Amino acid sequence: MWFPSRPGLFTTVERHCADSDPAPPLRLFDGTEPAPLTLLQARALLYDRTACSTVKASLWRQIAERARTGGPDWPMAVVWLGLPGLCRTAFNIARCCRVDREDVEAELVTCYLEGLAELGPHVSDPGAAVLRSACSRTWEVWREARRENAVDDVDLVGGIPLDEGGEGVWHADYDPGPRGPGLSAPLRISVPAHRVEGVRLGALARAWGIAGTATSVGHSGRGRQVATLSLRRARRNG
Repeated sequence: MWFPSRPGLFTTVERHCADSDPAPPLRLFDGTEPAPLTLLQARALLYDRTACSTVKASLWRQIAERARTGGPDWPMAVVWLGLPGLCRTAFNIARCCRVDREDVEAELVTCYLEGLAELGPHVSDPGAAVLRSACSRTWEVWREARRENAVDDVDLVGGIPLDEGGEGVWHADYDPGPRGPGLSAPLRISVPAHRVEGVRLGALARAWGIAGTATSVGHSGRGRQVATLSLRRARRNG
């Protein structure tokens, strides 16, 4: 059966903003009377290597301000203005890491908007700072993701033989969070109780052979919930 592919995030934004001109417009400050710019004019100027760096810096600061306080049409327009600086990185990450480009584009946009929100008033080249930060952060995300190895048999992870007849068994249930169209199912991993030593994270890390990397647990403060994880002792039947 053939399933029609959905347009990616970048394509959707491009189509939505092709003929858009949200208010209030960006303005050109080049030493003369400030003049309003259309989105097309502004984007052409932002990526023109021959344009005055001071003029481009002024535009990027206006874009950061629109992202915070612009009207309802500005959030997507802000993303549209950044796409030329993100597209090449999206292609490279999807190709090198063999991941879904739609996921890469979503991460790039998130990092780009975070970069605009964190933009300081004294950055000399705000455009380069924001785009470089977004691309670098996204590369880091997918480099970390590449370190995860899929296995066919979780019984063999870390060389742990699961003895269901042993003294007590612990189950870890992983429930994927709600998503759009597509299939998802819960995942259960069973570990003998004596192996988890009271179900402490440190014991699990040692048992599964990742004690050298699982040194701490932290929360970045951004992103959406992707799943829930519960750990409990399995009840014996009968």
